[in-house]
Amino acid sequence: MSRRTRIEATLTQAFAPTHLEVIDESHNHAVKPGAESHFKVVVVAPAFAAKSGVQRHQLVYGALQGELKSGLHALTITARTPDEWSTSPVALTSPPCAGGAK
Repeated sequence: MSRRTRIEATLTQAFAPTHLEVIDESHNHAVKPGAESHFKVVVVAPAFAAKSGVQRHQLVYGALQGELKSGLHALTITARTPDEWSTSPVALTSPPCAGGAK
């Protein structure tokens, strides 16, 4: 099973999102082909209501702890409530690769 599939399953189970995007951005970084090490996730769920941005990120990192321990190197997170997403359905832009020579 690919890391992308595992991330989707984990986030679906943890948050029951109304919208979920899991994007493998590893090819934009100085890694070997097929590395599956850099991802962007967009998680829209009622579970984020009344939570700060830091708390939302902590929840996502907590859910993906196993992936982070097994090779997931970088994660760009957009975590919003359904109301927030309907007002502004734009995901954060991942930073450019700063390491290695690509």
